[in-house]
Amino acid sequence: MPKSEITPNANATPPSAKHYIPIRDISAPPNTAVNHSSRIHFREQKGYFQRLRTMMNSLLIVLFFALPFISIDGRQAILLDVDKQQFFFFGITLWPQDFTLLAWIFIAAAFGLFFITVFWGRVWCGYLCPQTAWTFIFVWIEARIEGNSNKRKQLDKAPCSGSKIGKRSAKHLLWGLAALLTGCGFISYFIPARELYLEIFTGNASFWVTAWVWFFALCTYLNAGWMREQMCLHCCPYSRFQAVMFDANTKTVTYDAQRGETRGPRKRKQEIHPSEHGLGDCVDCNLCVEVCPTGIDIRNGLQYECINCGACVDACNETMLKFDYPQNLIGYISENELKGMSHSYWRSPRFIGYGAAVIIMLVVIGLDLTSRSEIQLNVIRDRQSLYRETVDNKVENTYQLKIRNKTQQTKQYQVAVLSEMPFSLIAEPIITLAAGEQSEYPVTVLADKAAIPSGRKIIQFSVTDIQEPKQQVSQETGFFSP
Repeated sequence: MPKSEITPNANATPPSAKHYIPIRDISAPPNTAVNHSSRIHFREQKGYFQRLRTMMNSLLIVLFFALPFISIDGRQAILLDVDKQQFFFFGITLWPQDFTLLAWIFIAAAFGLFFITVFWGRVWCGYLCPQTAWTFIFVWIEARIEGNSNKRKQLDKAPCSGSKIGKRSAKHLLWGLAALLTGCGFISYFIPARELYLEIFTGNASFWVTAWVWFFALCTYLNAGWMREQMCLHCCPYSRFQAVMFDANTKTVTYDAQRGETRGPRKRKQEIHPSEHGLGDCVDCNLCVEVCPTGIDIRNGLQYECINCGACVDACNETMLKFDYPQNLIGYISENELKGMSHSYWRSPRFIGYGAAVIIMLVVIGLDLTSRSEIQLNVIRDRQSLYRETVDNKVENTYQLKIRNKTQQTKQYQVAVLSEMPFSLIAEPIITLAAGEQSEYPVTVLADKAAIPSGRKIIQFSVTDIQEPKQQVSQETGFFSP
């Protein structure tokens, strides 16, 4: 019989059926996310988490622009003066030698980020990341000019016309102005802000200052205006390793599939519960996809593209309210909560580890700040001769003291030589230095040849602040005699 005429018997049982493994479809639901090859026009959403995100983004932006205009002791609150190698942070002056303190701060910030990630996942990206904040600003400008997401999509497809050119020109003009202000805001941390803005907008800034401002303006324009979610999807390293810090108790934006499936449309507030028709609470409205800044469908499970901004949570809660269903079909939920398991953060190894690391780093920063000296001293011996003998049977060694006043006030210092043997200092013992000044101070140390043993002896130079004797530095060096 030809093979085409063979008809399998559906009711027949193979002889070895007991050895067969049941097969079921485990493929993910159809991906309704936006194709990343096309431009994402996400829908604006209102709700609790969006109000919280807007408030935190606004605070970040206000601080970014306002901090350079705050003065402390007559100086800009934060100013990184690379030319003079002085870095001012809220009244504290740091020098390149103090950069270990900056390293501790960055390490503490990293552990703090890891600590928060253990509890709330990638909330940094959704609520405080500058990329997210500026992206939402640019989208807000775009929406005010071109309309909502549907109108923006239609405008993309529309043929070139005067209306389209006018809207696009106005949008890019405002984007450019926002980017230019951002470039000025960034450079104002390196150049006094009041001078910078005036010189940039009057055209009197130097070539290099102008070039740096426009460079960062261009970066802002491209990142927030054009690349947007591509920075989160392809450039941000945090999205790639964030899952390493997650555990079963981490609250991330999660879809409750057990409650939501099977999806399906239905009328609002039906008398018969959808479960009686084999439906879950998800009405398949697709709003969670339309409001997502990265264009993903959270119903397909946790994805590295999710920035935990909560837009889909607000959209879903709004829909659940309309259908009179319980909230948080999509919400900040942990894996254990989905399973109905109670948990305690205090027993989590990550909680203990990251928390201890943050506390240790804060203690190190505190100790580094309290032990930080406001005087810098370097002792350099005269390399041309080890010693000189005088006619009155004395021995002298010559040194160069490099003394820096690391404060922002004029200071008077007393210079002394310390030793158990009788040494005397041939130099003016009092030196005055202006704020931030460094002086090369030549001194000669003299000793009676008969009163000291031959060879090399250890002596110590000390520099003491006359007004604040607790501020003192010292450094050992060698004294040579025949």
